[in-house]
Amino acid sequence: MTFDRRDLSTEQLISFYRSLLWPRMIEEKMLVLLRQGKISKWFSGIGQEAIAVGATLALQQDEWIMPLHRNLGVFTTRNMPLHKLFMQWQGAKEGYSKGRERSFHFGNKEHHICGMISHLGPQLAIADGVALAHKLRKENKVSMAFTGEGGTSEGDFHEALNVAAVWDLPVIFIIENNGYGLSTPVSEQYRCISLVDRAKGYGMEGVMIDGNNLLSVYDTIKGVREYCIRNQKPYLIECMTFRMRGHEEASGTKYIPPELFKIWELKDPVKKYEEYIKSIDIIGEEGVHQIRNEFKEKIEDELAIGFNTSVVVPDTEEELEDVYAVKRETSNVRSIDNSKPFHVSRFTSHDKRLIDAISEGLRHSMQRHPNLVLMGQDIAEYGGAFKITEGFVKEFGKERVRNTPLCESAIVGAALGLALEGYKSVMEMQFADFVTVGFNQIVNNLAKIYYRWGQHADVVIRMPSGGGVGAGPFHSQSNEAWFTKVPGLKVVYPSTPIDAKGLLIAAINDPNPVMYFEHKALYRSVNGPVPEDFYEIEIGKARHVREGDDVSIITYGSGVHWAEDYAAEHPEISIDILDLRTLAPLDYLSIREAVQRTGRVLILHEDTLIGGIGGEIAAWIAENCFSILDAPVMRCASLDTPVPFNIELEKNFMALSRIHESVKKLTEY
Repeated sequence: MTFDRRDLSTEQLISFYRSLLWPRMIEEKMLVLLRQGKISKWFSGIGQEAIAVGATLALQQDEWIMPLHRNLGVFTTRNMPLHKLFMQWQGAKEGYSKGRERSFHFGNKEHHICGMISHLGPQLAIADGVALAHKLRKENKVSMAFTGEGGTSEGDFHEALNVAAVWDLPVIFIIENNGYGLSTPVSEQYRCISLVDRAKGYGMEGVMIDGNNLLSVYDTIKGVREYCIRNQKPYLIECMTFRMRGHEEASGTKYIPPELFKIWELKDPVKKYEEYIKSIDIIGEEGVHQIRNEFKEKIEDELAIGFNTSVVVPDTEEELEDVYAVKRETSNVRSIDNSKPFHVSRFTSHDKRLIDAISEGLRHSMQRHPNLVLMGQDIAEYGGAFKITEGFVKEFGKERVRNTPLCESAIVGAALGLALEGYKSVMEMQFADFVTVGFNQIVNNLAKIYYRWGQHADVVIRMPSGGGVGAGPFHSQSNEAWFTKVPGLKVVYPSTPIDAKGLLIAAINDPNPVMYFEHKALYRSVNGPVPEDFYEIEIGKARHVREGDDVSIITYGSGVHWAEDYAAEHPEISIDILDLRTLAPLDYLSIREAVQRTGRVLILHEDTLIGGIGGEIAAWIAENCFSILDAPVMRCASLDTPVPFNIELEKNFMALSRIHESVKKLTEY
C-alpha cells in the first residue's frame, strides 16, 4: 500500500491518524460490551474505517452525509460525542432519538448527517434532494451518500444515480465494496466486472480506489468534490475493502474463506497508515502509545457519562405528540371554517372547477413560497397529464417546475432531501396507482423521520385517484387507505373546489408529509365558488354538508356527491351528510356528532370494502358511540375486485350502484 501525502502538513497527518484510530478503538470496546450484554447489537466497520473517515474529512462540516450502519467513522469525524452516541446505542432517552431508534438509524441536523433506514437504497435519493437544494441556491456544496455492493442491486440505487445524472446534481455516491452482502458474495450480486463501470451507463464519471488507503480516499474525494462543484455533475466512487467481522456480530463469518482474512489483515487501514506515518518520522512508537492511552481514558470517561442514563419511562402522550411536527402559524394566510354551510358573500369568489381550484392553490403557494419546488412526470412544458401545471414553467421557471424521470422512489427521496435543506416540495404522482413504486420512501422515510430524530419532511404528494372514467385496473384505484394506517402521514381528500384549494394550501404550509388525494372524475365535473384569497381549510376537520334526522352518511371524495344526489332523489328520507375531507387524522368529534344526529350510520366510500377506512370508522363508532346507535353501523363500498375497464362492469363495481340497497337496509332495521 503506497501513501502519498501530497501537500498535507505534519499536523494534518497526525490529525488524520487520530480520526482513523478513534472509531477503531471505540469499536473494539463496543465488541467487549456486546459480549458483556451491555449493548444489544453491533454492526462492525472494523477493516473499512478509512472510507468513512477519509470521505468525511474531505467534505465541509456543513455538507450532508447519508451514512449506513458500518460508518461509525462518519459520526466520530463529525465530532459527535461518544457519550451521546453510546446513549443512542443503548436506546436511552438521552440519545439522539429518545430511545426510538437503534444503532445508526438516526440523524442529526447540527452535524449534517441523515440517518439511514434498514432498506439501504433510499439513502441515495435523499442526497439527490440535498444537492438539488444546493444547486437551486447556487451554493458550492455537495452531498454524499454511502451504499454497499449489495445495495447496488436495489432499484433505489439505479433511480438515484439516474436522477442525479439527468438533473446534473453535485452528488458523490460511494460504494463500499467489502465483498459480501451479509453472506452473499459479489459473484451472486452482479455480473459486471466492476461496479464503477455502471457510472458510464448513467452518463457520469466514476473511479475505483483502494478503500483501505486513508490518503487515497481523502485525496480522491477531495478532488471529486471539486469536480462535482465545478461541473455540477455527480460522481461514483467504488472503494474496495473488506469487513473483518460479520454482517453483524450474531451472524458470524463462517461463510467467508479463512484465507481472505489473512490477505486483508495485511491491508488493515489503521495498521498500514500507522506504519506509514512512523516510516516518515511523523510519529514514533511512544507517540502512538500516548494517543492510544489518551483514547482509552477518553473512552472510559465518555462511557461513564453514557452509562449514567435514566430508566426510560414511557409517556404515551409524548409518544403520540411526537408523531407529527408542530405546525407554525403562517403569516398572512386566512383560515376559512366552512365546516358548516359556507357563505360566499363574505369573500370575493369565482365559480371554478375542482381542477382549476387545485391549480390555483398550487400557483398561489408557488408565489407565496420561493422555496417551493414542484416535481413530477411531464409537469413542466406539457403541464402534467391533467394540465394542472399548465403555464407554470413560464411563470416560475424549470428549476422550480421540474420534469422527472420515471423514478417515483427517487423523487420522493429527493423531496425529503430538499426538506433537509429547508425547501418545500410537491410531487405529482401521475396516477395514484403508480405510488406503489415509491411506497417504501413514503411509509418508511417520509412518515417516520420526525418521530425517529426530529427532522420534518415538508412534502406533499398529489394523488390523482379514483374510477368512473373507464381507465381500468391501473389508473382507477382508490388507495387512500394504504396510507391512513401509517403514523406520521397526513391524508386529505377534498370533494369540492373550495376545499381542494384550501386543503392544498394547508398541506403545503404543513411541515409534515401530506398525501393529497384528488379524484380524477371530479376534476371537470364539479364546480363551485372559490375565494380568490390565499386561504387554508384546516386539516383534520370534517365538513357537515347536509342536516338530516333519519340516516347519517359519512363519506368523502366522490361519495359526497353520490350522497348528495341520492338525498335529492329521495326527499322522503331525511339524510345527514358528513364529508370527512381529512382521513388522517380523523375528526372524531364530527363523526360522533353525525352519529348523534340520527342514530343510524352508513359509511360510504369508493374504495373496496375489505381494508377500506370505513372499517376503521365503523369500529371506532361501535366502541365509542354504541349507546347512541339505533342500528348497526353499515358500510357501502366498491366490490372487492380490481377496477374493471368496461364501463358497465365498472358501474357494477362502484359503491354507487349499492347505495339504495344500503340505505334501505339501514332505515328498515
